Amino acid sequence: MGVPQMNDTLKNSRSARRLGISVRGVVQGVGFRPFVYNAAKSCGLVGWVTNRADNVRIQVLGEQESLDQFLVMLRESHPPQAVLDRIAVSQLEDGQLSSTATFQIRDGTDNSTPRPTIPADLATCDDCQKEIASPAEPRYGYPFTNCTNCGPRWSIVERLPYDRSRTSMAQFEMCPRCRREYENPADRRFHAQPIACPECGPTLSLLDATGKPQSTGSLALKETAEALFEGKAVALKGLGGFQLLVDAGNARAVSLLRKKKHRPDRPFAVMMQSLDHVRRICKVSDKEADALASPQSPIVLLRRKEHCPEDDVCEHVAPGNPYLGVMLPYTPLHHLLLDAVKRPVVC
Repeated sequence: MGVPQMNDTLKNSRSARRLGISVRGVVQGVGFRPFVYNAAKSCGLVGWVTNRADNVRIQVLGEQESLDQFLVMLRESHPPQAVLDRIAVSQLEDGQLSSTATFQIRDGTDNSTPRPTIPADLATCDDCQKEIASPAEPRYGYPFTNCTNCGPRWSIVERLPYDRSRTSMAQFEMCPRCRREYENPADRRFHAQPIACPECGPTLSLLDATGKPQSTGSLALKETAEALFEGKAVALKGLGGFQLLVDAGNARAVSLLRKKKHRPDRPFAVMMQSLDHVRRICKVSDKEADALASPQSPIVLLRRKEHCPEDDVCEHVAPGNPYLGVMLPYTPLHHLLLDAVKRPVVC
């Protein structure tokens, strides 16, 4: 993708300069290249941006004032999940960039030693949550929805630089709609490497204990919720591995899980549907609420209220402990399952 070709004023300007920029830090998998693309476009610059194994490389051509504006945007307006450790800027010779170039996002090709610059997976953003909850949206109820601001990163990377062809999503060819979103600079899925939808992405399946398929899609989600209601344990294959789930209010189910895991009294973590639900059971400060709802979506130790309902979270979850380890749903699949169950689950 590129912006319109350079205008004649810039092509013929003797004051135009070319800069080479190297950015190190957490700058892959956080929407950094789309940000650079749009920043360069807004400043009237041409050039390219690409991922390398250990950094992001940028080359830009433009007037000094526009270049200065671009560098300020690079340092101060980058995506919130990006961490810029070092920005190196150098002036290039005139002949190193074609005067008829557009600004492009190039695929990364690099054999240098990779550095750990890929962020952890990011919890589902508000926009994607609204999409999976809205019947009018094409991704309604789709458990693998994501965009540039959220979704799997570390869990799907197979090698660097970070491009779709080097992730586990390479096997899923984008449908025309996803391709349009991926290539549209105005779309929040512009160059979102894990982009997927019900037409072209992964599908949900429910298997029995022997591995035999039972159901798929929305029916699989419904039957999983029913299994939890019935006191069964569910192994949920999510980002980075499996999670074992049981109804947190079902003492018999929690005891069975303890027996299977050989954990007689160690506290279990609990996933709750929403922050409002968490506040019904635990005391939550503003700082703790911010942590729960952050893109990192950690497990937060919260002091349990003295008289919280046993049928919500039974004593067996954290026996003799005044604290609960609590988290909120952090993938679309978690959101959809907790919306169906409407109860806390050991996770």
